[in-house]
Amino acid sequence: MQKEILLTEESLRNYEQELEELKTIKRKEVAEKIKVALSFGDLSENSEYDEAKNEQALLEAKIAKIEAILKNVKIIDESELSTEVIHVGLKVQVKDLDLEEISDYQLVGSNEADPFNDKISDESPVGKALLGHRVGDIVKIEVPSGIINYEILNISK
Repeated sequence: MQKEILLTEESLRNYEQELEELKTIKRKEVAEKIKVALSFGDLSENSEYDEAKNEQALLEAKIAKIEAILKNVKIIDESELSTEVIHVGLKVQVKDLDLEEISDYQLVGSNEADPFNDKISDESPVGKALLGHRVGDIVKIEVPSGIINYEILNISK
């Protein structure tokens, strides 16, 4: 059985739009590149053809990946999310008790994770440890660099 892929409504729309663009626009572009490369003749020394075929393979792999995601998607209904405890789809504000730093994160499914934009996966060490906790809880999290002690300051949508 395939694992459920948790996505917000917005991420689902983004995947659907990307898939549509890949199938309609990008496929045509790659097919045109292949056609042009074929017009150059001898395929044994035709780097344009090889490059276009590689691009086509990467494109098809990306399409297949998105289709697989969309087959197993479970939408996070943000209107039904309670902010009593931390779960996927919610934002959480935490204070690192050792460094006295405050951080804001959004807990998302692994396919939406983007640490550079403070979206952390529910499968990451920090995300997994925060799940199920409430405001005021102190959470001890084992990460590759050691142990982080977070106090949960706020949970929001």
